[in-house]
Amino acid sequence: MNSEAKGKPESLGRLRHSPWAEPRLANRSVKEEMRENLLCGLGEGGTLFPGIHGYEDTVIPQIVNAILARHNFILLGLRGQAKSRILRGLVQFLDAEIPVVASCEINDNPFRPICRACRELISARGDDTPIAWLPRDQRYVEKLATPDVTIADIIGDIDPIKAARGGRDLSDELTLHFGLLPRANRGIFAINELPDLAGKIQVGLFNIMQEGDIQIKGYPIRLPLDVLLVFTANPEDYTARGKIITPLKDRVGSEVRTHYPASIEEGLAITAQEAWTSRDGQRRLEIPGYIREVIEEIAFLAREDKRIDRRSGVSQRLPIACLESVVSNAEQRAVRNREVVVAARIVDVYAAIPAMTGKMELEYEGELRGAENIARELIRAAAGKVFSKYVGEANLQPVVQWFEMGGELKMPETASAAETFAQLKRIQGLIEHIERLGVTGKADAAASVSAAEFILEGLWAHKRISRNEERGFYAERPKPPEPREQYGRPPRRQFN
Repeated sequence: MNSEAKGKPESLGRLRHSPWAEPRLANRSVKEEMRENLLCGLGEGGTLFPGIHGYEDTVIPQIVNAILARHNFILLGLRGQAKSRILRGLVQFLDAEIPVVASCEINDNPFRPICRACRELISARGDDTPIAWLPRDQRYVEKLATPDVTIADIIGDIDPIKAARGGRDLSDELTLHFGLLPRANRGIFAINELPDLAGKIQVGLFNIMQEGDIQIKGYPIRLPLDVLLVFTANPEDYTARGKIITPLKDRVGSEVRTHYPASIEEGLAITAQEAWTSRDGQRRLEIPGYIREVIEEIAFLAREDKRIDRRSGVSQRLPIACLESVVSNAEQRAVRNREVVVAARIVDVYAAIPAMTGKMELEYEGELRGAENIARELIRAAAGKVFSKYVGEANLQPVVQWFEMGGELKMPETASAAETFAQLKRIQGLIEHIERLGVTGKADAAASVSAAEFILEGLWAHKRISRNEERGFYAERPKPPEPREQYGRPPRRQFN
């Protein structure tokens, strides 16, 4: 079915007799278009940025204000704070489709063409000028700023091949090869990591933002682009890798600060949404809530740890990658033992340390300690906090006494759930407390093992029992008091 059958004009003449010819639509800028669509979205009360958690009362209202004010804006924040995802979500505030001059490189408005090729085409063909319809997802152009980006990449350059084929002089506007920014005309142009962009390229940006003109190879071209410019930057990279030049920063309408999740609940929602945990359907995967909380708590503790560089931050990718590795280790154990049920355990969190170490930038003290050792300490501390939440008030003294009486337990990571559960049942008073972790008596062995092992890990985190690689869980027996030696009473001193 062609566009005419759908009611979308294919020629300029038909477009002039359609609702798109109304002055409100024909002359509307992209910022005004986004403003109107955003106001409709606010009135309907729906979710403005689906999949973005924790920003409902902080970041999103500021972005809404920037769009309503028709501002170009920048998102400032540390790594892993959903900055790029937010920018890509701006596309939803554009119209589903807009009319453009067919085959135009810069999506020219048929009623207000700005490039010379389109002006000549409309002058020659008039109402027969072909019209194309541009969907909203093609109106977003994104560029990662790197030091090797040139002004030709962003703005454009003279194309000698085009000049030779057309028999034109190099100073002719029709020999111009447009860059990314002109190709984003009537849409959104996003630059990630703006400080990495060379200063002379930033000059080209603020010039076209303010005056709407550019110069290519010394040839001045008036090009009043209709575009929303949005940027991202890490505020701590300004001096380490580059900086935003002052004139460009002055021309950016709004500066919005992003942040990490403010609560464990927000972090859990993000990690559950982003992590790949839906594996093949041959096995039933169980990820206990306390294991998810331990993984999330690791990130929160890392962001406060003095041995980890706070200026670089600890990305939300850490708990996401950690959870995926935890599931993989549990899946591997289940496959080796031919088990149908896969239950994540605290031992799987330790197996996921390689997913953590690369996401922590260490200070000098941390480098001395080592990333792997710090990760182990963070896991232990996180397990201790979650243990206190769920099992803190339980009377676990019988469990501690079992170890103090000489009991030891070393559980091979590759052992099946049934074998491990048989060993755990020998510990006096342990299994009766797994209900505090949501595991009932009818639960399968995998879930029971996960809960019981977590309780032992919590006791070790609180230093009530011990654990090492050789012996597993054990307790140091209290040393009997040394017998006091009997000494004779010293002779009394005589005074004269």
